Amino acid sequence: MDKFEATITSANENERIDKVLATFNEEWSRSQVQQWIKDGLVTVNGKDIKGNYKCKLDDQIELQIPEPEILDVLPEEMNLDIYYEDSDVLVVNKPKGMVVHPAPGHLSGTLVNGLMAHCKDLSGINGVLRPGIVHRIDKDTSGLLMVAKNDMAHESLVDQLVNKTVLRKYKALVHGNISHDNGTIDAPIGRDKNDRQSMTVTDENSKTAVTHFRVLERFKDYTFVECQLETGRTHQIRVHMKYIGYPLVGDPKYGPKKTMDLGGQALHAGILGFIHPRTKEFLQFEAPLPKEFEELLNKLRRGN
Repeated sequence: MDKFEATITSANENERIDKVLATFNEEWSRSQVQQWIKDGLVTVNGKDIKGNYKCKLDDQIELQIPEPEILDVLPEEMNLDIYYEDSDVLVVNKPKGMVVHPAPGHLSGTLVNGLMAHCKDLSGINGVLRPGIVHRIDKDTSGLLMVAKNDMAHESLVDQLVNKTVLRKYKALVHGNISHDNGTIDAPIGRDKNDRQSMTVTDENSKTAVTHFRVLERFKDYTFVECQLETGRTHQIRVHMKYIGYPLVGDPKYGPKKTMDLGGQALHAGILGFIHPRTKEFLQFEAPLPKEFEELLNKLRRGN
């Protein structure tokens, strides 16, 4: 049984313990945390607490994480936007708002549920919750994902990600006007020690992260950019653009308090390229911007 420990900061003071714990790991739901509290797996300052406990500054939280259960993830018929498919790989254009894979307490409505209904055969390397999933994009980021249909393909695609040969280009709208036409952000990313649900540029417990960007279009208060990933850290583009002073428009986590309400960040994984695991041919795909993203740009072009 793994152990998780955290210290409450001012950001979570006076919040319910189940809400706070659920923010530390996106795969922990509040209902799951409540069950752990009932099972006596959560203590605060070494003492058992009730599910409605409100956190105090400097509280020491300890969670004994139980061994994962074997979960029954069911296929669900969905109208998936498939860009390419053969016996080894599949490329799908994920809509904004869709979670990539299930998690305890959230086993339906994900891309994996739809993939299981669509193709039956997916790589088992990432386990029952993430069959076929080689890489992921955030719930509120739209765009292209490659999926492995067998273990040979999975291992090949992961190797390409590790060796940085996968082509991944994103379109993003950011706050501010970037004066230079292109640049590279080389800054390590790790978990924010003051806010465990967020990532940040840090030298502590971090991994190398490199993002290349170029300006596509400038507006009065915004810049439309293309970002190319050299590495693939959690929230990398969102963290890196904030780090250089140009946070993504609509980003509820890393954007400014005054930003457009878009239901999530203006970010689209538009171009994906990789070497086919079996044929060794380089495949490249491009998905256009979602309609609402294109409409936003047109609105800015009109000066509205």
